[in-house]
Amino acid sequence: MKKTALASIHKSLNAKMVPFAGYDMPVSYEGVNIEHHNVRENLGVFDVSHMGEFLITGENALELIQKITSNDASKLVDGKAQYTVMPNETGGIIDDLIIYRFNAEKYLLVVNASNIEKDWDWISKHNTEDAGMRDMSEELSLLAIQGPKAAEAMQSLTDVALQKMSFYTFEVAEFAGVDNVIISATGYTGSGGFEIYFKNEDAEQIWEAVMKAGKDFGIKPTGLAARDTLRLEMGFCLYGNDIDETTSPIEAKLGWITKFTKDFVNSENLKKEKEEGSKRKLIAFELEERGIPRQGYEIIDENGKEIGKVTSGTMSPSLEKGIGLGYVATGFVGVGKKIFIKIRKKVVPATQVKLPFYKG
Repeated sequence: MKKTALASIHKSLNAKMVPFAGYDMPVSYEGVNIEHHNVRENLGVFDVSHMGEFLITGENALELIQKITSNDASKLVDGKAQYTVMPNETGGIIDDLIIYRFNAEKYLLVVNASNIEKDWDWISKHNTEDAGMRDMSEELSLLAIQGPKAAEAMQSLTDVALQKMSFYTFEVAEFAGVDNVIISATGYTGSGGFEIYFKNEDAEQIWEAVMKAGKDFGIKPTGLAARDTLRLEMGFCLYGNDIDETTSPIEAKLGWITKFTKDFVNSENLKKEKEEGSKRKLIAFELEERGIPRQGYEIIDENGKEIGKVTSGTMSPSLEKGIGLGYVATGFVGVGKKIFIKIRKKVVPATQVKLPFYKG
């Protein structure tokens, strides 16, 4: 089991640790609901150092990225980030990721922890342009500092004007006395904040500085359990649940990051799917009665016929009701339409809703 550079700190904070993507990771400290509400109201800090980072360099770096990703990376300028997916050759998704552009010949790809090896092999296989590739996953740590008070709380640690940073931009600057920290206005919670990338050897110094700077603003260490409830309230896809090798970006409602202004892996078939329509679509729903929809639960129609399956579900701490995502046959898709979730032996009515669940 791998450990992040902050493992000893998590232990000292009595974090509940669980195996995740080959790492020993903190799932909670005080409890998921406390941590969740604190991110919505104040700010929390997540150790997400298990994520993967690949540096792609050279004059053919963009050409490689354009070929393997669905979004149009040619639209990126220095200091801008972009959300995208890597399609496979059979209509599914290898991974979803964020691309950071430093300059025309230097990009950082941030991928999911469970897919690091698979993604590296996939990109290498398609690197006929001989672009430079470096796996930095074992060298870098990553903290997500999330919540409405994040910018104000962290301003004392850097000269970068945090409150003026627009969403999906980044700067490389000094942070907490450490040089060359990537400060990125990104996150997975829907409550604003930053993700900061730095070398493993600086992890403890930066963690301590972050906790000290955030103390008067209500900062709390926050685990993966709250990260999941926060992202689900926003309707953000989780790889392995809502998207995987068998789900297309079109049916996952990721058409907005699937640009047919260029050629990329399987673009012809995906374009055809967009034009002709998918057989199923990812929907969002809220339960009308008490219950928690779990991954794999059947979604049925009023006659008891299975029409799909739940991919993610939880009891929303903000809304205090069961919420979920799932794929259903296209004929049953529509905001306001009724569906039913089979929770063990009980059938619970649900209504399809527009994302996000949590409106802030």
